[in-house]
Amino acid sequence: MKREVELSEFLKSRRARLRPEDVGVPYPAGGTRRVRGLRREELALLAGVSVTHYTRLEQGRGQNVSAQVLDAIADVLRLTGDERAYLHALAHPAHRCRDVPRAAVRPGLRRLLGSLVLTPALVLGRHADVVAWNTLAAAVFADFAALPEDRRTIAHLIFLDDAIRRMHGEAWPRLAREHVAQLRVLAARFPKNPRVMAHVDAVSAASAEFRGLWEEHHVAVASHRDYVLDHPVVGELRLSAELVSLPGDPELQGMDLFAAEPGSETEDKLRHLAATTTRAPS
Repeated sequence: MKREVELSEFLKSRRARLRPEDVGVPYPAGGTRRVRGLRREELALLAGVSVTHYTRLEQGRGQNVSAQVLDAIADVLRLTGDERAYLHALAHPAHRCRDVPRAAVRPGLRRLLGSLVLTPALVLGRHADVVAWNTLAAAVFADFAALPEDRRTIAHLIFLDDAIRRMHGEAWPRLAREHVAQLRVLAARFPKNPRVMAHVDAVSAASAEFRGLWEEHHVAVASHRDYVLDHPVVGELRLSAELVSLPGDPELQGMDLFAAEPGSETEDKLRHLAATTTRAPS
C-alpha cells in the first residue's frame, strides 16, 4: 500500500473509532448521525485547523503539514504514543530509508549470537525477516535453515506455520495482533523500501487472518513480552523476550532475545535442547 493511501486510511480509521460524546460533540436534538465517529469538520474544529487543511491531510497530502498541526490532530484523536509517531512517519517519511540491498550480518554480530548458548536469539530485518539466528533459536522455534528465504519471516511463521500456532496455543491471537501492529510501524519506518510492502501483500494473499488484522490499522511497538510456549519436545517453556535495537545497523529491526528465569525448569529444558538439537545456526 502506498504511503499516501495508508495515511488516509489510518486517519479515517482513527476518526471512526472515536465517539463524538467522548470529545464533547453533542448529538442533534432528536436526530441521528449518519457517520460513525467524528466528522472531518468536527475534528478540524477541535484541532484548531481549517477543514480544507485537514481534508488535504486525510487525502494523503501531508508533506506541508507542520508537526504542531499533526500533534493537535493526534490529541483530538487520542492517539497512543506509538500511533502518534506513526502519524508523523506517514506524513513526513524519512528520506534516509531507501531501498538498498540487505546488508550481510556483521561477523561480530554472528559471534554474539553464537555466544548465547542458553538464550535463543534472532536478528530481524526490515519486515521482521529472520536474517540470522543461533542454534537454540532454531531448536525452540523453527529449522530456519530449511525454510525458503522468502518464507523466513515472523509473519509467515505466525500465520502460516501450524506448529508455531500450536506452540503459542491460546496466546496466538494476541501474538498475531501484536505482530501486525509492529509490522505497520516497520512499514512507516522504511517507506522507500518496496520489499516491506511486497511482504505485506504476500502474507495478505496467503492468510485471511493476517489480511483482516492489517485492515484494522492497529499500531504498536512490541519491544518486550512474555511467552508461555508448548514446545513439542520439552513441553512448557516460559520465556521473556526483549527486542534490542542495533544503532550501528539501521537496516535491521534489531535482535530478539528470549531469556529464561535462572535456575528454572525452562532453563534446564533450554540446556537440554542446546545439547541435543541437530538444527544449525545461520
